[in-house]
Amino acid sequence: MEQQNNLPPVSKEALWYFNNYILLKDYYNRTISRIAARCIRKGNIAIEEYPFYGYILDVLEEICEVGDYILEHKELYPYVESRMKGGLEAFKRNLQEYRKELENNSSPEMVKEDASELEKMKDALKVVTKNEDPTVGAGMNMDQLMDKLMKQQNNKKSKKQ
Repeated sequence: MEQQNNLPPVSKEALWYFNNYILLKDYYNRTISRIAARCIRKGNIAIEEYPFYGYILDVLEEICEVGDYILEHKELYPYVESRMKGGLEAFKRNLQEYRKELENNSSPEMVKEDASELEKMKDALKVVTKNEDPTVGAGMNMDQLMDKLMKQQNNKKSKKQ
């Protein structure tokens, strides 16, 4: 059992979770700042368009898991009260905000929206059939072009041998 500054003793594991929560919150804030700056340098893209945006969600998920551990272990409440600005109420409010942010960015609705966007893209790019050959009228249709390219490829192979 560990005891710090006249606070009730808690297990090393519980104290580790408490300290990890504080570190994760700071890390999350620094990560958001860094990625926001990176998005600006990449042409002012939205943070959700950043290729590694999923990492932010991973950090949020870990914050929520560690926060849930703290909520379940009431022996940590005096530590929350003494070491976190605003005490237990602020902790609960912040944890709820993190949870909401995580849910809003990884919800089934977002997945459905992404699937809808994918369908729109597929429709826009349509799979080309022989009836819809975009090369028609350009001198060669797609089959003729592919035959020509295959012959060229075979000629190159036979010359090398």
